[in-house]
Amino acid sequence: MSRSRSVVTRGAVAGVLAASAIVVFFLVVDLARGEVLRTPSFLAAVLLGLEEGAIGPVGVGAYTILHYVVFAGIGIGMAWVLDRLLAPATLLLGVVVGFLLFDAVFYLGLALTGVDIVDVIGWPSFLAGNLIGGLVLAASLERTGGAPRRSWREVVAEHRVVREGVIAGLLGGLAVAAWFFVVDLGIGRLLYTPGALGSALIMGVDSPSGVEVTPLTVMGYTAIHFGGFIAMGLVFAALVARAEENPPLLMGLTLLFVTFETLLLGLVAILAAWLLDVLPWWSIALSNLVAAAVMAIYLWRAHPGLGGIRWGDVEDGGGPGPEPDRG
Repeated sequence: MSRSRSVVTRGAVAGVLAASAIVVFFLVVDLARGEVLRTPSFLAAVLLGLEEGAIGPVGVGAYTILHYVVFAGIGIGMAWVLDRLLAPATLLLGVVVGFLLFDAVFYLGLALTGVDIVDVIGWPSFLAGNLIGGLVLAASLERTGGAPRRSWREVVAEHRVVREGVIAGLLGGLAVAAWFFVVDLGIGRLLYTPGALGSALIMGVDSPSGVEVTPLTVMGYTAIHFGGFIAMGLVFAALVARAEENPPLLMGLTLLFVTFETLLLGLVAILAAWLLDVLPWWSIALSNLVAAAVMAIYLWRAHPGLGGIRWGDVEDGGGPGPEPDRG
């Protein structure tokens, strides 16, 4: 069997197993609630734009087939990526996939149908089902891998930009989290900030009275928070790496810094202006400034060659100039 066919087969099998695990999980959940096949019936109704009571065996069957096809595709995609990286499908990766599936269904459901699928089904069971699916997917890919694998540490170590971007993003995210933890602690509202932001982003709350500081809002926002910072860290790291060879990129990096500083505050004002009534704008701005400074310091220290770049190099496009003659 060719390598490409092996990847497709492994991925498809892993996807089918993951889909089956989720089907069995929700079958048990629905039986425990006394509502047999309620979950697939509801999801089929959402996809078809029908009332839940109008869905019969054909609708449930059609949704089930789609469910398996989607997971087979996810499995093939994961198998291909892991094969290219020669990386292992660890259980940690399975957990990450489970959370990504949870977020994807939530946001796609709202965007495409306007229905909060997670809220209707219940976030604890929905998250548990997706985590089980992610773990089964990763376990299957790990068992059928066969070829020698490298640890994720080895994979990341070979990609400096990825390593530095992830570290910079985590440092920036931790800086902001620590800032608001201290602010919330000082005013006697522990974890209020991530709870408020999570309520706005995940639950669509539109006023301070609707804020809920729960595991869903806090952990959900935290995942989004660190995901965003890691993405920004990767962009920063890529620009810094190129700036050592192409100094004019430092100008772009400076502009990106300013954009980063204003973007998050602008997003808050656009998406949930009421948050500015409970989270002072200066507090948000300072937290972003601290995060950007922490990320910049880390990347600057990781690239000591940037210290030899003069402002003239940035303007004329040259590399680091020669040391001045001190003789």
